[in-house]
Amino acid sequence: MLQGWEEIRAEVVRRIEARDWTPGALIPTEEALAQEFGCARATVHRALRDLAQAGLLERRRKAGTRVALHPARQARFDIPVTRLEVEARGQTHGFHLLDQREMPAPPPVASAFGLEAGAVLLRLRGLHLADGRPFLYEDRWLDPAVLPEPRPDFRRISPNEWLVGHVPWTTGDIAFSAVNATAEEAAILGCERGAALFVTERTTRAEGRPVTSVRLAHAPGYRLQTVI
Repeated sequence: MLQGWEEIRAEVVRRIEARDWTPGALIPTEEALAQEFGCARATVHRALRDLAQAGLLERRRKAGTRVALHPARQARFDIPVTRLEVEARGQTHGFHLLDQREMPAPPPVASAFGLEAGAVLLRLRGLHLADGRPFLYEDRWLDPAVLPEPRPDFRRISPNEWLVGHVPWTTGDIAFSAVNATAEEAAILGCERGAALFVTERTTRAEGRPVTSVRLAHAPGYRLQTVI
């Protein structure tokens, strides 16, 4: 029996890759698969929904679920824990909380959260270090409602690591760009003003409601690597 939706997802992918289910073929219903795998229909539904979002399946109401004729190829971007990323490079990670305060969000941030301009959010700015040298400047806006009481001590654990470990997210958007360092960024990252920085801007949501919006400015020389 397959109990977890990840196991069912893996089995469906195996059948597609083995051509047990060929491109364009109608696959069994959720009810039939739930009976075969010995699990709840909701578990099957989640696995098939995930594969539809990944482009491997095509789902149409009252028409069933088919194997995609031309599966979409998507790059997968997981939210990394910066500490682990630094340690994977064989370096020692450090984190300095530069500022933490609740304050009115600027219009672009308020808009990303679906709030009116001036709505109060928690702003957290911090610097990640690799072997004592600037690695990543994190400028984050956070919905205070996601924090428990008492609040985490972000001097001891970075907002990045705490959020990845404690706050689930369902969807998000991400953008990458190359920018010239401002005077503030240059001072924080220890580089020249105008130096080329790799910047990631990301907003994550849970059940349609934004959790956090963050701008990550990497020190010069950073290289992004992912899988496809």
